[in-house]
Amino acid sequence: MSKVHNFSAGPGILPLEVLKQSADACINFDNMNLSLLEISHRSKNYEAVIDESKALVKELFEVGDDYEVLFLGGGASMQFAMVPYNLLTDNGFAAYVNTGVWATKAIKESKIIGKTNVIATSEDKNFNYIPKGYEIPKDADYFHITSNNTIYGTQMKSFPKCDVPLVCDMSSDIFSRRINAKDFSLIYAGAQKNMGPAGSTMIMVKKDILGKTGRKMLSMLDYQVHIKGGSMYNTPPVFPIYVSMLTLRWLKKNGGVSWIENINQQKADLLYNEIDRNSQFVGTTAKEDRSNMNACFLLNKPELEPEFDKLWKGAGIDGIRGHRDVGGYRASMYNALPLESVQVLVDVMKAFEAKFA
Repeated sequence: MSKVHNFSAGPGILPLEVLKQSADACINFDNMNLSLLEISHRSKNYEAVIDESKALVKELFEVGDDYEVLFLGGGASMQFAMVPYNLLTDNGFAAYVNTGVWATKAIKESKIIGKTNVIATSEDKNFNYIPKGYEIPKDADYFHITSNNTIYGTQMKSFPKCDVPLVCDMSSDIFSRRINAKDFSLIYAGAQKNMGPAGSTMIMVKKDILGKTGRKMLSMLDYQVHIKGGSMYNTPPVFPIYVSMLTLRWLKKNGGVSWIENINQQKADLLYNEIDRNSQFVGTTAKEDRSNMNACFLLNKPELEPEFDKLWKGAGIDGIRGHRDVGGYRASMYNALPLESVQVLVDVMKAFEAKFA
């Protein structure tokens, strides 16, 4: 099989060794001579998967037993509703920053649950920057941010300190860089960018923020019910959780978050330096807010897109067309994408300039 340089925005690239181990488990899991896909999620063998997955999240985030980790279905979009349902009180309000499509959807869901205030937004410039200089209300029930924005290619380079629970959607840059996870009361992320395949969502929540809404909770939407059930109140997404565990093992084995942060910075520097140097391309976001995960750029001469497309496809590159809402190009450089793949893209961009400048 020829090498494909996978820049897909999600589901994204996974480590080859993880894919091989996952494939083996579909035939013979844990030397049981049974497929992972056909065993009971209540078996001791699979309970060990859940336990290790949760332990790895806490270890990589360097948090203690005041946090709980859940692996649930429904995607990050389910968390847009579960967060306010579990944290927003009848007489209180939530504060949000709007930095793109997914933040907009989170705000929409929160408004259904209760009072929701948007305290800052970058919508005025089509979300091509991260808002700054806003004040976080000290009486909000919680403050919600989105750390990385896949469609527009922006990323929060630092996180605000606040006196209320800080909630973050980290779906597209989780475990890609070092953070102080103890500054957050709740972090959630769909697995399909940096942790595993589509189908599972990780939630890490500080236990002392729960149980304060005063409302009678629906069981399937109640974090405390899922915590008590050990992420198995209902049948969990077995395979995506297993692949996430393997990916977190891979990350830990190779040096953890600090190791991958260094590689991710090299990848981002390599590509953005070429975008800025090359006369045929232009970046689309504020330079200080450029995402290390999703680099968005345009051709200066859009009429040459078919020619550029031929070159990158011929080099074995896949998945760099921009999101349908914004067009152009987007190179997603998630944890498992090797630096060599970014170099191939940069070489194609140089060849394109040499041909058409």
